[in-house]
Amino acid sequence: MMTGDESATTLLTGGKIWAGAGTPADQRHEAIAVSDGRVQALGTTRELRDRFAGATEIDLAGHTVVPGLIDGHNHATRGGATWAWELHWAGLTSKDAALDSIRQAAARVGRGRWVTAIGGWHQTQFTDTWLPTRAELDTAAPDNPVYVQSLYEVGIANSAAIDAVGLREEADRLSAAAVERDSTGAPTGVVQGLPAFNLFLAAVGTPSLDDEVAGTRAMVHDYAALGLTGVCDPGGFGMSRDRYAAVRQLQRSGDLDMRMRLFGSATTPGDEVRQVNGWLAGLHDDVDDDWLRMIGIGEVVHFGCHDFEGLDDFEITDASRDTLQQISGAVAAHGVPMHIHAVMDDSIGIILDCWEAVDRVTPIGDLRFSFAHVDRISPRNIARAKALGVGVVIDARLAFRSAASQAVWGMEPLHTAPPLHDIVSAGLPLGVGSDATRASSHNPWLSSWWFIAGRSLDGTSQRDGIHLLDRERTLTAQTLGNAWFSFEEDRRGALRPGWWSDLAVLSDDYFTMPEDDIRGLHSELTLVGDRIAFSSGEVTDPV
Repeated sequence: MMTGDESATTLLTGGKIWAGAGTPADQRHEAIAVSDGRVQALGTTRELRDRFAGATEIDLAGHTVVPGLIDGHNHATRGGATWAWELHWAGLTSKDAALDSIRQAAARVGRGRWVTAIGGWHQTQFTDTWLPTRAELDTAAPDNPVYVQSLYEVGIANSAAIDAVGLREEADRLSAAAVERDSTGAPTGVVQGLPAFNLFLAAVGTPSLDDEVAGTRAMVHDYAALGLTGVCDPGGFGMSRDRYAAVRQLQRSGDLDMRMRLFGSATTPGDEVRQVNGWLAGLHDDVDDDWLRMIGIGEVVHFGCHDFEGLDDFEITDASRDTLQQISGAVAAHGVPMHIHAVMDDSIGIILDCWEAVDRVTPIGDLRFSFAHVDRISPRNIARAKALGVGVVIDARLAFRSAASQAVWGMEPLHTAPPLHDIVSAGLPLGVGSDATRASSHNPWLSSWWFIAGRSLDGTSQRDGIHLLDRERTLTAQTLGNAWFSFEEDRRGALRPGWWSDLAVLSDDYFTMPEDDIRGLHSELTLVGDRIAFSSGEVTDPV
């Protein structure tokens, strides 16, 4: 830890430090002084050496330093619970590497134990676009049940996994579209849809609290290796109060090396009002410090208003709208944010109807209400959101889901989805999320690349140039922009004297490196306040 007076200050010198939004483009610093978890000063190496004569010094050797990244929409609590049990293919592009990871995992866990790679990856990330076959999984781990799942799109099981879940028997219970069959009527191992996915997840088992704590600690380390210093966790399906035991335990023991901001979700259709009221009654119970804080209600506020991927027929009924308005009114009266999932403009419009009605009774302009996703938001609804003070958190789902979306929406909408130029021009608060860990990759630099380049991984779509962001605006959304949603844009998201010293020393210069290489960025040293969350050894640790 780095604590104490100026004599105990740590200097990071000889680098290229981007202090964040508000810093002129031509103003970069060579050095930064941090102490007691906060930024003390920025300037030249010589200036700070003279001022902090007794400080510990880290030679950045020319590396670029940026404020620590914040993920504005990341299901980290749920993902951390099983992180140590699963393979993570987010950064892989070679099928040989993916299959080798299965072979290694099978050898490590022993015969008969599950090997899984569930979500966070997609076939388009692999060279020549690749999905494993049952035969390939059988060859890689013939003595282990293996289940791999591409986002929420498709799952593939090997022969041992088919037997382990009784898929031949369960196939008749599931829909015809959920289980692919061969010419004899036997399951091939390819499955689709939540009921089929959940069949395998249930067979894998439920981790103990100790497993969840260990998994969450490992996840935080892996996030920090990418430069992530914080997340907004939107809750989501199945996230009842007891699901947060592991992050609470890490918080209490002082071992949570990442700032987590949480939203409480409804978990049972038809019982949303009671469940949200329950969250509101105890929103800050023993989860309220600089590391872990429950801040509002989201992402699943009402099941009848959740339009999933925006690829299926969906309509919010009058009854669902009325209940959402009731819930929104209760949240506003409690004075806390709401963060709600909406992909399609029709859904966004009805939600805004509810929020406008609530605003006439209890103004929400200062409450940081926000949308997640908003791929198809219209100019009219952007203007309505702006008038209400509503923000948006956008993720890179269309980097993966371009072909699937094109099949339903047609090609034209993909040129403007999401309409970043319109959102930025209107002045909506803008954040960047990943929607990890199942629905997308947890790699924040993949999101950066998609905002900047606008291309899908499979090359099927390209967002119009007017709806691309430059590198500085993208990084601002991933730092100071995301701090807005938790009312913390006055203390993190930029490197300013007195602000938290959350920062990442990058492996390459984000601002000048080739565009496509941004996806491979990582951190060499990540500080979160007074904690070293990750060090690769490339730059010297403070001592």
